[in-house]
Amino acid sequence: MPVAQSSVSALLARLSLWRPRTIRPPGHDRLNRLKWLYAPKADALGFAIRTTIAALLSLVVALWMELDSPQWAPMTVWIVAQGSRGESLSKARWRLVGTAVGAVSAVALIAAFPQAPWLFFPAIGIWIGLCCGLATLVRNFRSYALVLSGYTCAIIALDAIRSPDDVFMIAMSRSTYIILGLVCESLIAGLFSHNLAQTARRNIREKLQTALSSASVAIADLLAGDEQAFVRSRALFGTILSINDQIEFSEIEMGPHGHEGDHARAALAAVSVLLSRGLGMTARMKALGTAPQAFVETSLLVRTFLLALAPRLQDDGGVPLVIEDLRSLRAVCRQQVVNALTEETSGQHPPGSPEIQALLDLRILHSALEELLAELQQAIEEFDASQHAVRGDHFHFRLQSHRDLKEAAHNGIRAAVAITSAGLIWEVTSWPNGLGFITMVAVTCGLFATRENPVVGTMNFLRGAIWAVGVSCVLVMLILPRPAEYEMLAACLALPMIAGGLATRNPSTAGAAAAYTLFLPNLVGPSNQGRLNEIAYFNTSFALLCSIGFAVLIFKTILPFDSADERWRMRNRNLHDLRHLASATPVPHVRDWIGRNTDRFSRLIRHAGPTPTPTIEAYLQGTLSAMTIGLNIIRLRTVLARDQLPLQARRPITLVLGRMAQFTGRYGRTARTARAATASLRRIEAYETNIGARIEMTRAIAYLLVISYELDANAAFLDASRPYRVTSA
Repeated sequence: MPVAQSSVSALLARLSLWRPRTIRPPGHDRLNRLKWLYAPKADALGFAIRTTIAALLSLVVALWMELDSPQWAPMTVWIVAQGSRGESLSKARWRLVGTAVGAVSAVALIAAFPQAPWLFFPAIGIWIGLCCGLATLVRNFRSYALVLSGYTCAIIALDAIRSPDDVFMIAMSRSTYIILGLVCESLIAGLFSHNLAQTARRNIREKLQTALSSASVAIADLLAGDEQAFVRSRALFGTILSINDQIEFSEIEMGPHGHEGDHARAALAAVSVLLSRGLGMTARMKALGTAPQAFVETSLLVRTFLLALAPRLQDDGGVPLVIEDLRSLRAVCRQQVVNALTEETSGQHPPGSPEIQALLDLRILHSALEELLAELQQAIEEFDASQHAVRGDHFHFRLQSHRDLKEAAHNGIRAAVAITSAGLIWEVTSWPNGLGFITMVAVTCGLFATRENPVVGTMNFLRGAIWAVGVSCVLVMLILPRPAEYEMLAACLALPMIAGGLATRNPSTAGAAAAYTLFLPNLVGPSNQGRLNEIAYFNTSFALLCSIGFAVLIFKTILPFDSADERWRMRNRNLHDLRHLASATPVPHVRDWIGRNTDRFSRLIRHAGPTPTPTIEAYLQGTLSAMTIGLNIIRLRTVLARDQLPLQARRPITLVLGRMAQFTGRYGRTARTARAATASLRRIEAYETNIGARIEMTRAIAYLLVISYELDANAAFLDASRPYRVTSA
């Protein structure tokens, strides 16, 4: 059979990836860590070369135009340059927006507080704090535009302190540098780009195939009784969120397009729901005990199909056949439900007998399996729709994200305190480089205030700044005093910039490389009128390192990041959202619930690091469990909304939802109520004569089984009245 052959092919493909472990010579790891520099990948080398060309071009043009601070043009190029064309274009657009808002706010602040430093610096601090706080609540480069408007305001306003009447011209000057950098980066990147639309579509397809294949293998392993399947595939939630963000950039690369990106996001959301349904399937199998033989046979068919899915999705013409096979499997599940109902109503077994209950269990499992396959079918259909434009398509889909208002307030307060304190230091000390110090504090706070753990980011940033100081010292002291032509200047800067570009594309050095590429042009200080002298260079370098060090100090002392506190807030928010799901009118959308919980899950994964602690592992499991409980609450409310249940069957479900609307996670009352409702519905279902009502009660029992099981299994996690810690055995 084709399915069996595909299954064998998939198995052989997996086995071909296995290789025997080899013994590596001493020093191999040290050399391997530098492989990004001496043996870079082709895409990393291409990025480094084209960005260096764009940066040097912008610098030469700025010098040719005799602009007063030409280094800002190449700095803009390195800030905007990203790994993909879509990311670069998106960041460039939002940088223009942030620059415009920052320039207007700078003019307004200078006009509002002339000759009033004790009002001016707190006002800048409040503005940057407001921008950083709001930036925490949005995603992608919209967040960047907000923080940029904050520190652009600081750069322009601080530059205009000595001549406030020229603030408008200074704002126009800074905007000119930024526009020049954006134009040069777009021009050079455009010359190096080809087949953008085709590449973007291929990237979306490959990423969705990876997500679907990984989820299918996890579900297949789970149906086989492997309870660790979801532990192994937990990183898929972080991958789903990352892919969801990248789709926005792929849409830009595709140019004029339909709603392919919306269908891709819908496919990712369906994969998340699919994983949650798999967890629910495990809960039902455990709650019901030994699976009936008929279900074992059906699950074997489903597992065979799932394990053979990955290679079939790679074939463009194979998706319709995959969907057809899914419909056939769903029909098998529905037929098993009909067979069980037929035997129950045949009069062979008395109502309430063990045989009737066993048949009900069989219907519960097959009904749940059919819904799981329906979710997979929806994911594959959305995957197929994402590969081509559909005429007359008006489909829109967006995932909601988790928003932590307390985290946003902390980020804003930290940034405001940092800028105000830096201004106070300058006013008290009259440091000649104080304005540069304040400016770089504003830039550092803007770049890292919205990070979940800004201390880690700023420490890497500080390391990159130290590298920039070291390389620029060699250039300023030994090389750049001699050349006087643009060509020689470009030749001197080319290799250091290419090295920085390569480091940017290496994950382990990307954080430090961001600072290195940003500050290198500024520290070199190119100018038409002369070269940077030693005293000015050392003062500038010292002010730069002090500013980043000061930002690190602020991040460590003012409302420092606490992962345990963030997890506490997530748990409380989970309880609040579960209560909301049970009582909100209208019923919340599944995609909104999935989006928020996927975001929470990915945050936990980021905090977990390479070796998660037992506490993090438990939080990951608890968050997934809360997502599963919420989905089944929504499904219960959907059953009630269809209004096909008899009154006596509605009462226990309504009671469970009422308990859930007041859920605290303590005492286990809601779980006991769900179990009692399950038992009540079993009794009512056994005597019900209406087939439609019995099918609806079967669904309700299946949802209640998952809710009660997950509430019991994660009782400690869902009780947010006390800290949740797990110690390793």
